[in-house]
Amino acid sequence: MNNPSHVVILKEIAELLNEETELESMLEGALKKFLDGTDFHAGWVFFIEEDGRHSLIAHHHLPDALLEKDCYFMKAGGCWCVNRFKRGSLKKASNIIECKRIVEAVDRKRESTDGITHHATVPLQSGNERFGLLNVATPGRREFGHEELALLESVAFQIGSAIKRIQLTKKEQEVALMQERNRLARDLHDSVNQLLFSMTLTARGGAEMTDQQEVKETFHGLQSLAQEALTEMRALIWQLRPKGVEGGISEAVKGFGEILGLTVEIKVSGVLNLPARIEEAIFRITQEAMTNCKRHAATDEIFIWIEAFEDRISLIIRDFGQGFYTDHLERLPSIGISSMKERTRILNGTFHIQSAPGEGTQIQIILPY
Repeated sequence: MNNPSHVVILKEIAELLNEETELESMLEGALKKFLDGTDFHAGWVFFIEEDGRHSLIAHHHLPDALLEKDCYFMKAGGCWCVNRFKRGSLKKASNIIECKRIVEAVDRKRESTDGITHHATVPLQSGNERFGLLNVATPGRREFGHEELALLESVAFQIGSAIKRIQLTKKEQEVALMQERNRLARDLHDSVNQLLFSMTLTARGGAEMTDQQEVKETFHGLQSLAQEALTEMRALIWQLRPKGVEGGISEAVKGFGEILGLTVEIKVSGVLNLPARIEEAIFRITQEAMTNCKRHAATDEIFIWIEAFEDRISLIIRDFGQGFYTDHLERLPSIGISSMKERTRILNGTFHIQSAPGEGTQIQIILPY
């Protein structure tokens, strides 16, 4: 790398990539820094999953034609560079003869591409791990020279290393969180859980030792409250340290239902080959709904339907309990429902709840993936 300006750019990008920030913000900043300091004009980054699905995670200076409909032409369908990446045949920075996405955007819309017709692409990787693609383009340029492609490879190497570092940091944080959750679950089991169990035995013994009806009823009331608290504590411990969904969502949900004392009818259709974040969200949302049902619906039955489509999953949770007026949620928001909504929002899904007194409650969630 003989060009002094290129050395400066690489140094500045390296400093930016070492900052503690979210991945998307880091990529946006690195892309902007790179484009502002070189003759490249526009750029975008694709992340590509193991199953081949790609997502547009960062972009800068995209022309209007590619910004249309929330970057529709960048997100939909395949193209030469993505297909080559999937096949493992894209090894280094390369010139793209003609960009399929730009051609389609021009054909279907009449917005400007700012003179951009071609672009260069380079895989983002660290060692043997591959994450996606960095693409750059300049108006009026059909190809880029050897030195420009070498600079592109150097930047891609820096970004790939930064992505790997962030992933490792995130894994360390997840391990630390899991260890803390396990510690808390263990402490609750060894202390509060045992105290509640002892309270139920003491209350039952007290009821058996007295002949006074009022005292007996008091002990029975204490026993009932202690048993209810014990059930909720076991459910909390189970959520902190769940058995997971290794045996499938159905088994995990039914296992949690048993803890709560609910009869769960669950039907799954479609092929559930889901990303971990989607599977986790479905599991946690269902847990919240089941807990709400146990606490408020005055029924011991709950019905769950999970249906997988090509690009989304539908989750319906239904009970035929006492129901409620949903407009009350605006004045007295439920923590459980708020949590379900937030998990859905994070994954760009839709949340809908229907309920009325005497008619039970139905929750429907659609999650794209």
